Amino acid sequence: MSAAPLVDEVSAGPDQSTLRLALMVGGLVLAVLLGFGLGRLNANGAAPGSPSLATEHTDPPGVAPHSHGLATAADQGAATEPGGLAVSSAGLTLAPLATEFEAGRPGQLRFQVRDGQRRPVTRFAIVHDKPMHLIVVRRDLTGYQHLHPTMATDGTWSVPLTLTQPGLWRAYADFTVVADNGAQTAVTLGTDLVAPGDYRPRPLPGPATSTTVDGFTVGYQGTPQVGTTVPLTFRVDGAGGAAPLERYLGAYGHLVALREGDLGYLHVHPETELVDGQIKFWLTIPSPGRYRLYLDFQVNAKVQTAELTLTVP
Repeated sequence: MSAAPLVDEVSAGPDQSTLRLALMVGGLVLAVLLGFGLGRLNANGAAPGSPSLATEHTDPPGVAPHSHGLATAADQGAATEPGGLAVSSAGLTLAPLATEFEAGRPGQLRFQVRDGQRRPVTRFAIVHDKPMHLIVVRRDLTGYQHLHPTMATDGTWSVPLTLTQPGLWRAYADFTVVADNGAQTAVTLGTDLVAPGDYRPRPLPGPATSTTVDGFTVGYQGTPQVGTTVPLTFRVDGAGGAAPLERYLGAYGHLVALREGDLGYLHVHPETELVDGQIKFWLTIPSPGRYRLYLDFQVNAKVQTAELTLTVP
């Protein structure tokens, strides 16, 4: 029985050019799918990789100087509660690697910001020259520190930290996350730190509209009211009159307000320029009570912090 012609066996399957075309198309499809999957992993809350920092925090057009840290009720237009009261908010969690420090001894605070799947978030906007502002204060509102951690490629933030006195301390991570679509959300999360030892809380100083720090006299004008945004202007004077204020972290001043008791947190942004030589803020007080104000300002390349107590009836 004679064998069938070889040409018939070859024609029974696809020719080599068709196979090459099919393999090329399949490879392109696989590359697109892999690229999409990796892109999703490296977006907000990515798997460990290079940190992704947006160039600058952006607010909607026409937004005036405002406060970060205020949570807004879903059915109200005004901010109702300060931030930093919880370790989790907006689907994000502040996860410190350790919370105990030896009083007076330099240490290192390390933490991550994790998403709902417990993955470290690595996309943050630059706000006032930094992607992360960390405020640390003891429960009696002493020992205020304004720090700027740095982030490693795995999303772990670290910063040198010394808790100067024994007691319970509060750390606030103030940051803005960037979503897959580029949307930015400002979040403030808080966690407790502890320095074991003999905790002797100091009484909160009485209310005052002026104070002195390192030879400067700092005073403010304005009457904060609950639920209403009002101007608060700070004047800084040196020995020869108005101090030559310099920009620090992109602004002439930074104001943090902490509520006595639960330590609710407000971080208030100022006008971009001085107003009659003064730093002008717009402050919204969420509830009656006593607040400790911390004003950071810079003169001759040195940052100073003025502290004042404010009582709002």
